[in-house]
Amino acid sequence: MFIFVLIAVLALMHFYVWTRLAKNTTTRGRSRRVATALFLIPTAALFVGLIVPRVLDAQEPAWLAWPAFVWLAVVFYLVLALLVLEPVRLVLRRATKRRMKSGDAPAETAEPGSADVNRRMFLARGGAVAAGVASVALVGTGASIALGPPKLLQVPVRLGRIDPAFNGFRIAVVSDVHLGPMLGRSHTERIVRMINEAEPDLVAIVGDLVDGTVNELGAAVEPLQDLVAREGSFFVTGNHEYFTDDTGEWLNELERLGVAPLRNENTPIRRGGATFALLGVNDVVGERRSEPPDFDQAVAGVADHQAKILLAHQPVLVSEAADRGIDLQLSGHTHGGQMWPFHHIVSAVQPSIAGLSSVGDTQLYVTRGAGFWGPPVRIGAPPDISVLTLHADQ
Repeated sequence: MFIFVLIAVLALMHFYVWTRLAKNTTTRGRSRRVATALFLIPTAALFVGLIVPRVLDAQEPAWLAWPAFVWLAVVFYLVLALLVLEPVRLVLRRATKRRMKSGDAPAETAEPGSADVNRRMFLARGGAVAAGVASVALVGTGASIALGPPKLLQVPVRLGRIDPAFNGFRIAVVSDVHLGPMLGRSHTERIVRMINEAEPDLVAIVGDLVDGTVNELGAAVEPLQDLVAREGSFFVTGNHEYFTDDTGEWLNELERLGVAPLRNENTPIRRGGATFALLGVNDVVGERRSEPPDFDQAVAGVADHQAKILLAHQPVLVSEAADRGIDLQLSGHTHGGQMWPFHHIVSAVQPSIAGLSSVGDTQLYVTRGAGFWGPPVRIGAPPDISVLTLHADQ
């Protein structure tokens, strides 16, 4: 159902853009056929890229994914730019109609080459050029941000129940790496290098690491074995880990690489004689595989007075975390909105889209993620790797 709704929406968007950029800027004949053909080539790539891999249950090839998703971003911002210009177009059309009433022929019956047709064509082409320049500039800027190195954010966090022995304890948080047809081994190597240079005590990978199978992406994930952290590296599933049948295989593969999955469970983190509990829960989409997040299981054996830090892919789980006395939840999933104005849509369904906030006595930190999904574009939401430094609030 989702894919059918998506295709319907995309079809409407493309029809609108074709009308404004091809139909309204050309006259019937060869020029319009050429403009339409040029428009249909990337459009076909997009729709083939969306449909064929799902029908064949296979990963989309990189040579198809790149032009398809870049075009999707361009079309999206073309729609926004054209909608912004729509009031201007309507005002100019009304002004033209008023001039027509002074004695000229109606626009609808004007002959090709007439002053009115030439004037309308000029305005349509001017609007198309303005929208095209704006959308290409935005997508180009957003692509350079998405494909560039993530920002390394330093975030101090004060926790009331953490033992002072953990003052200065550093947790590197990374999420939404989205290895797949557009991001591969070199992307992982850069992330590992940045994390190791930050010298964290613990690494938390909070879901959406891969978009594919172990067979397809095993080599791309392999650099994770080079992560260096005194207390180890840990992983919880995101929703994308459940989009293939390889969830269990991925968890085994990560464990082989030295990244410990936390599947509704906890592990003690010690410094001297002090301890805090590191917990991890499955993503909410795991319920489709009878693997839902289970907070009762995750907190089992942890004393009420003990500090608790939770890894949970989706920020929306923070309400349950607050009910269980979690001190700090580390999440991703939102991409910080990834492409403006999706920030507003994401914030309507998640309690936070980026940064540090609180729900009751539970603090929530949301990373914007180190990769991207869909269009290789980030606007208003640069990728990040966050290093949280813990301090006792005493």
